[in-house]
Amino acid sequence: MMSVKTLMIHAFAGAVALSISAAAQAAEQFKIDPAHTNIVFIVNHLGYSDMIGQFQEFEGEFTFDQNDHSKGMVSLNIKTASVDTDHQARDDHLRSPDFFNAAEFPEMTFKSTSVSSNGDKKLRVTGDLTMLGLTKPVTLDVDVNDVKPHPLPQYNGVLVAGFSARSTIKRSDFGMKFALGGIGDEIRLLLEVEGHKK
Repeated sequence: MMSVKTLMIHAFAGAVALSISAAAQAAEQFKIDPAHTNIVFIVNHLGYSDMIGQFQEFEGEFTFDQNDHSKGMVSLNIKTASVDTDHQARDDHLRSPDFFNAAEFPEMTFKSTSVSSNGDKKLRVTGDLTMLGLTKPVTLDVDVNDVKPHPLPQYNGVLVAGFSARSTIKRSDFGMKFALGGIGDEIRLLLEVEGHKK
């Protein structure tokens, strides 16, 4: 029979092992689900209305740690030619050198540099946005919507994380200066993101 001291040592060792295992598993990696993710922008048109557009082709991944948000990471690649405002002629113009210049710059990217808590179920994600060959820092205000196994049986209980992110940038900061004064300089960004655990 083991002594009380030996039992205590075994119990302590087990607790340490469980703690290390939990810590190792805390940071989960996710792949962005394009079927349930929207990357939307809003820009003012001549003061009359706000035009809404989105990008249809993108891929990305993120890391999320519910216990330590500073371990988070986001990486996103967007195909600029996939811009879609539900108007063919306008979309063709947006792909031209006046705007996204999709032929020369087929992708724009966002790579996080820091993630921090910003209140209950809220994050602040800062990273580098590269567009038209220029890289500038951008900060996203993010709501953590939910992190839980997918409820539909065909998904086999895969862990899914969902977020809503908002930010505002100036297109002129990236050299996109066509029709400034008529078409707005400030671009509101709205991202609704779901990711499946890898």
